[in-house]
Amino acid sequence: MSEIIVLGAGMVGVGTALALQARGHAVTLIDRKPPGEETSYGNAGIIQSEAAEPYAFPRDPKTLLRFLTGRSNQVRLSPAAVLRMAGPLLGYWANSAPGRHAALSRSYAQLTRRSVDDHGPLIDAAGQGNLIRRAGFFEICRNARALDAQANYARRMETAFAVPFRALDGDAFAREEPSFRSRYAGAIHWTDSWTCANPGALTKSYADLVAARGGRVVVGDASSLVAAGAGWTVHSDAGRVWAQDVVVCLGPWSPQLLAPLGYKVKMVWKRGYHQHFSGAAPLRRPCVDAENGIVLAPMTGGLRMATGAALVNRNAPVDRAQLTFGERAMRREIALGDPVEDQPWVGHRPCLPDMLPLVGKAPRHDRLWLNFGHGHQGFTLGPTTGALLADAMAGHRSDLLKALAPAGRSGTIR
Repeated sequence: MSEIIVLGAGMVGVGTALALQARGHAVTLIDRKPPGEETSYGNAGIIQSEAAEPYAFPRDPKTLLRFLTGRSNQVRLSPAAVLRMAGPLLGYWANSAPGRHAALSRSYAQLTRRSVDDHGPLIDAAGQGNLIRRAGFFEICRNARALDAQANYARRMETAFAVPFRALDGDAFAREEPSFRSRYAGAIHWTDSWTCANPGALTKSYADLVAARGGRVVVGDASSLVAAGAGWTVHSDAGRVWAQDVVVCLGPWSPQLLAPLGYKVKMVWKRGYHQHFSGAAPLRRPCVDAENGIVLAPMTGGLRMATGAALVNRNAPVDRAQLTFGERAMRREIALGDPVEDQPWVGHRPCLPDMLPLVGKAPRHDRLWLNFGHGHQGFTLGPTTGALLADAMAGHRSDLLKALAPAGRSGTIR
């Protein structure tokens, strides 16, 4: 048994801490905020076992032009931010070529397909089954062309990766989600994904489980990490913490921590927003509305509207444009009610150019381990990559661990 510090108390960090505890290690979980209050709080709450393919960078000129000219609510961007992230974005674009994307998806699908199985025992142990619904979610389609395209994609996912789904026509969808006033062409129901009514609370409950199993959960400054003898130290509110090994699970802040240690991590920061509404006519399942670039998800705090991606500078002011667009569109179709919060939540998603998280030993340091870069799927994959990181620390080898390992991924980390 060894002492291990896990930096970052989001879903990836708590999933890693629990996996390491299961192998008998003594774990201290450290973050600057209480668990589950950063990126793991602000998502649509879907454990996406259906997401066999990572989100590819669009390569067709028509879609790119829509993004560049601001005619899509799925992606908003600032020219200055795009220029600053030009290197990572170019790598992202190159890795989205069909052949390369297909190869990456074979590894990615191995992660997402086990996500609900990895969450399940933790949900039970934390006593949070009341937050979980094992009933999937909908992707709504407004016209027959969109429904045909999405059904073709779903059939491909079913054939290639055994992802189950249902295709609903307009009448069937209206029966299952009667709160919508509009008549849609239909919807795709991804049946095996799970949904969570409070992602932040679930993450916190996992951290409470870490403490209940003998670990420490403390507030501390990850940037104070320094090598000390045969291990590492970090300053925390509980004093100096020393451990033989340290795992970096800081999501979008990981490159900043690793830079003084000599690592350059290429990362695309994607900003996202959400806002809760009082929702007089609640939904039964989350609904993805790709046309309007939003997700509507029933939560304990109200009906959550989550946006697509915004490529902006990290310190850019809050911009409600995507939420405003989505709200304007959805008020014609459902009784949203009033906003619950005065200000929307804003956070960032850590997207790497090759779309796979970095999971394994840091290339040039002993006892320094990485588990970050999950893009849109940190909430989904935290327990899964946590278990894989624990495997790597135990000396296990597999093709999947090799694909995720930082060594050999010079286009992502140097």
